[in-house]
Amino acid sequence: MKRIAPLCAVVALCGCHFGEGPNLGAPSAGGKHHKSHHHAHTISFDRLPGWQDDALPVFLQDCHKVASLPADSSLGGEGISHPGRQVGDWQAACNAARTVPTGDRAAARAFFEQWFVPYSLPAGKRADGMLFTGYYEPEIRGSLRRGGIYQTPVYRRPPDLVRERDAQGKVVTGRSEDGRIVPYWTRAQIDQGVLAHRKLELLWLADPVDLFFLQLQGAGRVRLPNDKVIRLGFDGLNGQPYVPLGRVMVAQGLLKPDDVNMASIRNWLEANPQKAMDMMEQNPNYVFFRELDPGDTQAGAPGALGVPLTPGRSMAVDRDFIPLGSPVWVQAQVPVDGHPVTWQRLDFAQDLGTDIKGPDRADLYMGWGPEAAQAAGNLRSPGQMIVLVPRSGEAEKKH
Repeated sequence: MKRIAPLCAVVALCGCHFGEGPNLGAPSAGGKHHKSHHHAHTISFDRLPGWQDDALPVFLQDCHKVASLPADSSLGGEGISHPGRQVGDWQAACNAARTVPTGDRAAARAFFEQWFVPYSLPAGKRADGMLFTGYYEPEIRGSLRRGGIYQTPVYRRPPDLVRERDAQGKVVTGRSEDGRIVPYWTRAQIDQGVLAHRKLELLWLADPVDLFFLQLQGAGRVRLPNDKVIRLGFDGLNGQPYVPLGRVMVAQGLLKPDDVNMASIRNWLEANPQKAMDMMEQNPNYVFFRELDPGDTQAGAPGALGVPLTPGRSMAVDRDFIPLGSPVWVQAQVPVDGHPVTWQRLDFAQDLGTDIKGPDRADLYMGWGPEAAQAAGNLRSPGQMIVLVPRSGEAEKKH
C-alpha cells in the first residue's frame, strides 16, 4: 500500500505511508549519497524476548518478490553498516526457506536462527527509545458517479505528473512547463478544480475528510451504494511537502500536544466543517490512487515492496536503516479490543512512510475495517526492534 500511515506519527501526525516507491529495480548506490554510516551491533537470538517464529509464509512472499529483481538491486539500508542491502544478499536464505516443511514451527525457528544474524539498531533522536505507531485501510462510502452526497473526486495519477533526477541526482516530482520541471499542483489548487474535466476521476466520495484520511493511509476500500467494494492503492504523490496536520493544530492552539491523534484530528475537522477544507489544505501534499484487482479481499493492498500487506505482520520503516523485505523482531504494547497487549513477534519491512524517519520509528499495519482503525488510531508505543540480517551462503558454511 504505499503508504501512508495513519497515525503515522501521532505528534507529528498523521504522516504517511506513501513514499514514491522503493526503486527496487535500480542498482545499489552503495551508500555513497549518505553523509555517514551508522553502526548496528550483532546480538544473539536469546536476547530477543519471547523469540519464536510462525511467519515463514510471509517471508516466502518477500523472497518471491526479490527473486524477480537483479542481484545488484538495492533494498535499502545504505545508511547503516550491516549486510542485506542488495537482492543478491538474500538469495541463499530464500533458497533455504523453500525447503522448510510447511507448518513446522520448530523447523521455521531453526531456519531463521541458522540463516540470519540479529542486529540491534543504533539509537535515534528520540529520548524515550523506539516509537511504534499503526496504520490501516479505511473503508468509506463512495460512488462511481457524481451526484447527491457524492461530490469529492478520487483522482488517478495524472499523465503529466513526472519524476526525474536533477543535476545533483535528486529525484524531483512535478510537471513539464516550457521544457523544465516545475512544482505540481498543490492540494488547494487540486481542490479548486485544476484537474477537473480531465477524466481522471476514479470515483466520488461523500466526505472530503474521508478523502484526506484515505490519502493519509495510502490505500483503502470504497463501498458503493450497491455494497460492492472497490479497493484503491497508492499511485503517486504530487511532490509537494508533507505538512503534519496535528503539528499545525497544536501551533494554532486547537489541540494540545498530548491530545493529538488520528481521532482528535478527525473530530476537529468534522466539528468545524466551514474551516475543514482550509485546514486540510495546510498540507499541500496530495496522493493519487489506482484501482486494485479485487482479488482476495482478505489480503492487504500492496506495500512499497510490492507484496500484499499482512495484518499484524507488515510494517513501514525507514529504508535508509532497514532494507525492504527484512524480518524485524518487534516488542511493543499494541491495543487489542481496547486493551494493551504485549506484542512479541516477527514482522516484515514491506512498506515505507513519509513520516517514518530514522532507526527508531516504525508503523505497524493493522489491516482494515473498524477494529483495525481503532487499533491503529490508539497505537503509540515505545518498544524494541531487532533486524534479522541474512547470512551469505559462504558465511553460512562457516557458521
